[in-house]
Amino acid sequence: MKILLKPIQLLYFAYACLFFIVTMIIVFPFAIVASFFGRIKGGNAIYRLCMAWGDAWWFLIGIRHRNIFESPIEKDKQYIFVANHISYLDAPLIVKSLRRPMRALGKYEMSKVPVFGYIYQRAIVMVDRRDAEKRARSVRVLKSVLRRGISIFIFPEGTFNLTRKPLKEFFDGAFRIAIETQTPIKPMLFLDAYNRMNYHSI
Repeated sequence: MKILLKPIQLLYFAYACLFFIVTMIIVFPFAIVASFFGRIKGGNAIYRLCMAWGDAWWFLIGIRHRNIFESPIEKDKQYIFVANHISYLDAPLIVKSLRRPMRALGKYEMSKVPVFGYIYQRAIVMVDRRDAEKRARSVRVLKSVLRRGISIFIFPEGTFNLTRKPLKEFFDGAFRIAIETQTPIKPMLFLDAYNRMNYHSI
């Protein structure tokens, strides 16, 4: 049965990739215009564009997203959102899950991807974990974002959880920032992203 499904999976994967690129190209000119409005206003506008992109892409690939809240999120309050990281779908899930001005901490390497990289580096706070000075700078930027009334998002595991444990060891950046800025942490779980697209397979 799996052998019979493989061609369908490949076709669906190609379809999803195609529309990922097409919708990103459509958003790209608007992101360029938004970037002229600075890191805060422009960044917020680009994040809203990313939300619109996410809405379109998830609809086109036929995946319905739903948020389930265990505790309310106050609209006018800043949070440090933290989530598990185990799928390539995690990043697009952020813009469907958090419908507010927000900056995620993301890998520097992703900024090198054509078109996507331009939007990526203006919608997030980049970190190069190989360089201690650059890591410290990213923390300072995240703190300044919180002071501007914008929530932040961090994967405390730092990268995919390749272990057999539910979670891998955490970096302490999110928790240090929470203590130093007295910002509440709001945990999130992406419940079925791994089943839909994990790091082993399409």
